[in-house]
Amino acid sequence: MSRKNQLTAILKKHQREFHPVVSFDALRDKLLLLDFTDNNKELTDDILSDTNKFSNYISNKLHVADCKFGIGGYAEHRTIYNRSRHFDSVVAGEEPRRLHLGIDVWGAVNTPVMAPLNGIVHSFAFNNNFGDYGATVILTHNLDGTAFYTLYGHLSLNSLKNISEGDFVKEGDVFAEFGMQFENGHWPPHLHFQLIIDMQGRNGDYPGVCKYSEKEFYLNNCPDPGMILNLL
Repeated sequence: MSRKNQLTAILKKHQREFHPVVSFDALRDKLLLLDFTDNNKELTDDILSDTNKFSNYISNKLHVADCKFGIGGYAEHRTIYNRSRHFDSVVAGEEPRRLHLGIDVWGAVNTPVMAPLNGIVHSFAFNNNFGDYGATVILTHNLDGTAFYTLYGHLSLNSLKNISEGDFVKEGDVFAEFGMQFENGHWPPHLHFQLIIDMQGRNGDYPGVCKYSEKEFYLNNCPDPGMILNLL
């Protein structure tokens, strides 16, 4: 059995046991599915090039739909990444990165982020490039003898205070929060939540977007985090 299939089976077995990553009452709160592919003709270059306009676009969408959070994005081929050179190759003409490897939860600045299960702080960093994660925390977990990682991107800088690699994080603990644009990589406030099998020696960072030609490798190493998030 592949590592992906093994982990998927374990996560599905425990799926209803995971603590919510964000506070959401399915009986009271609503989610808005957001599309950031070419199918969304509302997202003009004018909006995407201005973080304030982009943030207002998201906020207005949530307000009109009366939704607490917007959500979506796993394995989505996103055109919005052309707003940042961070996702383009340093070699002219090479394929850019556009395939999203996590799920985004769009909401208010300072929204608390909770641990879905017991974990240990693997690493953290301030990835301070335009379009990058900004403040980032990665937890390592062990479930039924299988190790894996969860990545939390676009956090506040306060989320990186008073933590150390190796710290224990208890299931349900609030350990982070959504950041504002000046600390989250210049995005509208949201959480990028990603599941990773092999960190490949990285610390405080792991690609959240890949080239489409590398889809098979990255989707095998980063299974659908919805199995933990349990929002859809």
